[in-house]
Amino acid sequence: MSEPEFPARPHPDARDAVRALRPSQIREVANAGFGVADMLPFWFGESDRVTPAFIRDAASAALSAGATFYTHNLGVAPLRAALADYVSGLHGETSPNHIAVTSAGVNALMLAAQLVVGAGDRVVAVTPLWPNLVEIPKILGAHVETVSLGYGEHGWQLDLEHLLATLTPDTKMLLVNSPNNPTGWVMNREQQRAVLAHCRRHGIWIVADEVYERLYYPEDHPHDGESAALARTAPSFLDLATRDERVICVNSFSKAWLMTGWRLGWIVAPAGLMGDLGKLVEYNTSCAPAFVQQAGIAAVQQGERFTQELVRELKASRDHLVQALSAVSGVDVKAPPGAMYLFFSMPDASRSLELCKAMVREVGLGLAPGSAFGPQGEGFLRWCYACDTARLDAGVERLKRFVAQHRMT
Repeated sequence: MSEPEFPARPHPDARDAVRALRPSQIREVANAGFGVADMLPFWFGESDRVTPAFIRDAASAALSAGATFYTHNLGVAPLRAALADYVSGLHGETSPNHIAVTSAGVNALMLAAQLVVGAGDRVVAVTPLWPNLVEIPKILGAHVETVSLGYGEHGWQLDLEHLLATLTPDTKMLLVNSPNNPTGWVMNREQQRAVLAHCRRHGIWIVADEVYERLYYPEDHPHDGESAALARTAPSFLDLATRDERVICVNSFSKAWLMTGWRLGWIVAPAGLMGDLGKLVEYNTSCAPAFVQQAGIAAVQQGERFTQELVRELKASRDHLVQALSAVSGVDVKAPPGAMYLFFSMPDASRSLELCKAMVREVGLGLAPGSAFGPQGEGFLRWCYACDTARLDAGVERLKRFVAQHRMT
């Protein structure tokens, strides 16, 4: 007796929205470089320094005390209170009722998107942009349109009128990352006022990724009579918006306190969202680890001097690398006002992924391709300068060698 025949089953695949996501080209270059001897990696957005000892010690003490259990979905009360005080000191009165602790800044971005958008919704994003921000709404079935910054004599600039024209009444959410990864562009106060007024008029949600807000390098004194606090942070939508309107600000412990591997972040959002946000946290991660949250308390309560010193060091590294790259044949680079990257152009960067892989193979230099940040980033390379100047100099020497070998002009 023969075996019964069954119809052939299709190959098991993820759903279409997931299959359509673009893979990270930063990871693609890094994967090509892992295991390569004597690599100089500048591809990821993190410092080469470890997290400060006072933060690590707080986590160790919490572990020793047994802080290994579940916590409240929105974070332990002492951390929410500490974050409320920290945000209030930078951006005006903020209650713990407007704070949610998350398992990393990228988790906060996913939660914010899950709160606001669904299948078929229209999202607008200002690009070039870290790919996670553009792809996250697509996971939820939203349609993402982009408005690109322009590059010129003064670096990366926003065409405000173009952005406002794109923010039509059928737009559900605007994504803004300022200071921006990869360009270092910062949305100024006048632009924020115009965007906020426009979004209020049309009921558009603003999700502001302000992870790099402390990595801000104003060349002179704060403009327009802003408070002295502005010198410590980039302009924020929190400075202008009330806490209970359609503005969600996302932040992270990764940059200002060198806690990339800890995966801890927070959201500032309307109090009325917190019940639903708590449900989303439960169904995503349940809560951030208890001992990591204790490290977060130490960071925000004891870390101000460290952060200010870090910013001074990063500005010095930025200026050093700008000068060094400016001496490389064919390189066009401008000093940006924020973040921890230079996004510069050079010959053959119109094929940036191929170029970066070639640099890995031939000279052991690891940079991020501009195409990783969307088609608007093609033609550029991203260099993270969060390291000492000797390491930057070594990287520039390898770039010069690569240019010489390929006779780029």
